Amino acid sequence: MKKDSKIYLAGHTGLVGSALMRNLTKKGYHNIVTRLYPDLDLMNQQSVNDFFEKEKPEYVFLAAAKVGGIVANNVYRGQFIYENLMIQSNVVHASYLNGVKKLLFLGSSCIYPKLAPQPLKERYLLTDVLEYTNEPYAIAKIAGIKLCESYNIQYGTNYISVMPTNLFGSNDNYDLEKSHVLPAIIRKMHLAKCLIENNWDAIRNDFNKRPVEGVDGQATQIEIGEKLEKYGVFRHNSSETPVTVKLWGSGAPRREFLHSDDMADACVYIMEGVDFKDLVKDKFSDKITSREAKIEIRNTHINIGTGKDLTIKELAMLVKDVVGFDGFIEWDTSKPDGTFQKLLNVKKLHELGWHEKISLEDGIKKVYQEYLA
Repeated sequence: MKKDSKIYLAGHTGLVGSALMRNLTKKGYHNIVTRLYPDLDLMNQQSVNDFFEKEKPEYVFLAAAKVGGIVANNVYRGQFIYENLMIQSNVVHASYLNGVKKLLFLGSSCIYPKLAPQPLKERYLLTDVLEYTNEPYAIAKIAGIKLCESYNIQYGTNYISVMPTNLFGSNDNYDLEKSHVLPAIIRKMHLAKCLIENNWDAIRNDFNKRPVEGVDGQATQIEIGEKLEKYGVFRHNSSETPVTVKLWGSGAPRREFLHSDDMADACVYIMEGVDFKDLVKDKFSDKITSREAKIEIRNTHINIGTGKDLTIKELAMLVKDVVGFDGFIEWDTSKPDGTFQKLLNVKKLHELGWHEKISLEDGIKKVYQEYLA
């Protein structure tokens, strides 16, 4: 990419998209095209085609997606598979029709089988059944990988799929019903700390910024307290355990986390220096077509992560220390744990020359300060 190349960033307001915008801008890319809904509905094929025909972007970062945590994935199953299939299909096909030089598609580590060996290698894709709670989302993302891979093989395009581990960072989603595990724990422990300190101004400020089921900071203490208790933040009668934070599952599952700024840096690094032919150089003749392929072409996506994980209990204790929450943690074992471990094998990424820069503890400290601000 050149600094004046026309780049379309789909999903620029999300966690990954906003990090990509910061990274691209910092590196001097200044011809970045974005659109907000409803100015551009990525689920509407005609709207997407019209946009591409008008703007003619040279490069595309496809970071737009319907995302959420274990609860949202399990409850809104139809939305998760339909919306993601439509978004990625429309953008990838429009990119092909309009001669986009290179596209980067962002998937998710949940594409791998529930019981796949750890750490997860790219070649484990489609070798067994998926985790049920996020199966629709995972299937949509797998379809996106195969869409890019198949267009590369048939049409000679240069579309690369990357599979990030669990992400956190600036502009994260802190919705108590739909957020991922790390931002949910951060918000719950922040509110619990405020409850211990009887700091209702801070609690009301938090609810004003992020209302919970329509309840904002103007509600009564009783109404706010009911919402806090519903989502696992409540006060005990005993003075020895004044406030408890209840978290889903046993806390035993292991998870890997990567700061979104690191994720964005890896994506831009790949767009700048890695092509599809580099990922399959031992499998193809000069021109990539299905007729010329020497062997089957599979698993050309790239895992992006740290290669290090920890238990959810360890994560909770780390957040507890960073936030300064001095209460109790209770584990609701009636709730599902999800996949026990999802550690990515990042050997391919390291061989391509990229390593993470932000430690988990430093990243959590950074996002908590941003949350307070």
